[in-house]
Amino acid sequence: MAKATEKCIYLTRHAQAEHKYVIYTTAAFSFRDAPLTALGRQQSAALHEATKDNIQWTAELLVSSALRRPLSTTVIGYPELRKRLEAEGKNVVVLPQLQECNDLPCDTGLPREQLEADPEYAGLDFSLLTPDWMSKRGFYACDMSALEARARWNRKWLRSRPEKEIVVVAHGDLLRYITEGYNSHRMWENAEVRAYTFLREEEEDEDGEAWLVPLPGNPVAMEGSASPTSSEIGLPLV
Repeated sequence: MAKATEKCIYLTRHAQAEHKYVIYTTAAFSFRDAPLTALGRQQSAALHEATKDNIQWTAELLVSSALRRPLSTTVIGYPELRKRLEAEGKNVVVLPQLQECNDLPCDTGLPREQLEADPEYAGLDFSLLTPDWMSKRGFYACDMSALEARARWNRKWLRSRPEKEIVVVAHGDLLRYITEGYNSHRMWENAEVRAYTFLREEEEDEDGEAWLVPLPGNPVAMEGSASPTSSEIGLPLV
């Protein structure tokens, strides 16, 4: 079991998706569980090139949100890591708790059976998708207290894992809640990777928040590939 303060959590924002292609319009966010654009697939391929000789050889766990844009980013961007881990008996963890924050069609997932029928996701294990995962209610509600609680859950889950190096593919708004505790609207590039570790060991974590702190450097920065998150419709980029 790796010490929390010695872990390296590689947080990855998904590549560009259809609902971000036409930005700042309500219609752009009406896609149900929007897939990647052609550019998003190119960004995911670039992610693979940037990580195939480093992160993909050392990471011990690969985790993805259950929405299609991070799933496709995972499949295209981290194929060598997936192949190596599956050979060791460790499947990609498809985690519904990593879904995006907003109660919009583009941020609402598809039924498990529909994802399982998609050839791109063949071999992925969707067994953690419970019937309520698309509800946007209760644990998956979109109010601030629920989002803070879900971000905390994800941090604690990552801290509880035995692996030292973990790759996570998720969404810009949720990554802000996970790393900052709220939606700061600070930009994450598409397919960008940032490395974090834990501020304290669990036994020293008096407030129970399992806060992350950034590690020096930026493993993968996709320059010029910024696009707004679902919460930023009509907002200036920061």
